[in-house]
Parts: sequence; C-alpha cells; structure tokens
Amino acid sequence: MSQESPGDQVDEALAAAGLPTPDVVVEPDADALARSVASALVARLAAAQAVHGTASVVLTGGGIGTAVLQRVAALAAEPEHAVVDWTAVHVWWGDERWVPVDHPDRNELGAQQALLDHVTIDPEKVHPMPSSDAGHSSPEDAAAWYAEQLAAVADDGRAVPRIDVLMLGMGPEGHVASIFPDSPAATDERPVVAVRNCPKPPPTRVSLGFSAITAAEEVWLLVSGEGKAEAVARALGGAAPVDLPAAGARGRQATRWLLDTGAASRLPRS
Repeated sequence: MSQESPGDQVDEALAAAGLPTPDVVVEPDADALARSVASALVARLAAAQAVHGTASVVLTGGGIGTAVLQRVAALAAEPEHAVVDWTAVHVWWGDERWVPVDHPDRNELGAQQALLDHVTIDPEKVHPMPSSDAGHSSPEDAAAWYAEQLAAVADDGRAVPRIDVLMLGMGPEGHVASIFPDSPAATDERPVVAVRNCPKPPPTRVSLGFSAITAAEEVWLLVSGEGKAEAVARALGGAAPVDLPAAGARGRQATRWLLDTGAASRLPRS
C-alpha cells in the first residue's frame, strides 16, 4: 500500500474545507513565465468584465511581477489582444513600502511605469496604498485607511470587494505580500496591516493580511528562480502558513502556482 505524501494530506484538508486544490503550471524560464501569465491575466480580466461589467486585480511588485505588467502593456497595444476595457478595471496592491511617493522602492511606481502609464485607465479605480509623505501619521493609520477603501467598494457587510485575480510574488523564505515567517502579520486577522521590522529592507510596510488575500476569487503566486524552489516545495507540501506564509495564500475559487523550471525544481516528479 502506498503511503500518503504531505501534499496529498494538504489536498484532502483543502477539499474538506471546500477549498480548491492548487493548480501548478511550469514554464521553461522566467521570460516564458511572464508571457504566459500576462496572456492569462488579460483573458481572466476580460472574462470577468463579460460577466460583471468590471474587473478587479491586485498587483505585485518584484522582478517577475513587473515583467508580467510589461507584457500586459505590450498586449494592450496590439489590436487583436486589446480585449480588456481598462477604464473598467479596479487596481489594488498587495503591499507597499512605507517610503515617499516618488521613491524607487514603491510598488506603485513600478506598476505605473510598467503598465498603468500605457493603458487608458480611470484614476478613480486605481487604489494605491499610502506613501509615507501622504499625510498619514503612521503605517498603522495608513493600513486602517486602506481597509476603509476596500470596504467602501465592497458589497454591504463585506470587508473586501470582489477581486478577480490577486497576484503575489514569493521570497526565498516564503513570504508573500509583506507577511514574513513568524511575524505578527502572519496571525493578524485584519484585512490590511502595518508591518514593522521586516527582515528585508525597507523594514516598514503596509500589507494585505490573510483575510483579504483569501477573500480573492483567484490567487496567483508568481515564482521564478531555483533559489525559491525549496520554499515552493514546502508550501505545496503542507507547511504551516505562520512558518511559510505562501502556504496560506489561497483563493476562494482557484489557487495557481505559476513557476519556471528553476522554482519548480524541488517538486516531486509525477
């Protein structure tokens, strides 16, 4: 009789909780991964607009996240791929560094340069997290304000609006957004949290919490590079979210791990 793997046990636990088993897609390299994710994102947003009239996406920073946005901008410039009405897309962020608005570490700035400056978008539907020079007294105040913005767009009684796709990068130790292993944010139940003393600079940030992340329809984890392969294998093998936060990033309808061959190199061979 064959013995169950930890991954099998995780799949059973997710099924018992009514959550979908994660999908795993592996592309040959980071460039192919960025192209594939960009095409999938355009298709998913267009599908959401066909059903709801609008679409909503949470953006991530980092190398692969920025590469995806650059690819999306390129697709938007091609008539045969211009299937998304960007004026009807709500744009949110998964986390942000507590730095001035024009600081190069801002995820907002990277997204503007990679995508938002290249599409026709309604400024009222772009929802950046506050910067340190935006008039908020502290990252805690900024987190509370962002939670209010989410709730204001949500249906009555909900803390988070419908989010069609929430994209996340992952660090080599398994952090997602700005939720690091064994940090207070890993057990904080608020939809948006202030994060201090991050092990990765800059140390102060604002981040979506797990309650907001897991409210999304689909969560996509974009991971590139062999240096993250161990964390990918642990997350898909059943690690506890407090120890490896990426393991707790799950969507209501789908969870997709979108990897290149380096990031997938420690997964079991099927």
